[in-house]
Amino acid sequence: MKSYQEQPRSSSSCAACKFLKRRCTPNCQFAPYFRSDEPKKFAKVHKVFGASNVSKILNEVGEDQREDTVNSLVYEAEVRLRDPVYGCIGAIALLQHRMVELQHDLILARARLASYVGHRSLFLDDHGGSLMAPFLDIPESNSLPSDQFGRFHFP
Repeated sequence: MKSYQEQPRSSSSCAACKFLKRRCTPNCQFAPYFRSDEPKKFAKVHKVFGASNVSKILNEVGEDQREDTVNSLVYEAEVRLRDPVYGCIGAIALLQHRMVELQHDLILARARLASYVGHRSLFLDDHGGSLMAPFLDIPESNSLPSDQFGRFHFP
């Protein structure tokens, strides 16, 4: 994970101080996480949470968790701005709904496959030969005749 604290600070103000129109001090708590070349990042977080709340949140978490906390706040702010009513919960609900749909599709595909394998086994003996050949005038072979797409057909 890329750490902002290892990067040397430029002489310019951080994005938070620029946005808030204040002088950026050497011990600014926003500077390691809201660099001057990412002004929209802080603007989104400020619009949703407010600078005071972000400051309180950063003070409550340990130094080693602050970068992850800021990344989470940025993501939550972006989602909340896209979907003001549901925010992250809307994104989670959408993904869960899609997962249920895919699980349903998988169950149907497995059922169709089991049906196909089951029907095919009715027409084959233990060695792969056709049990129905005498009744359908199908020449005895190791497999049922099929077209170019692998679908079985009978003459």
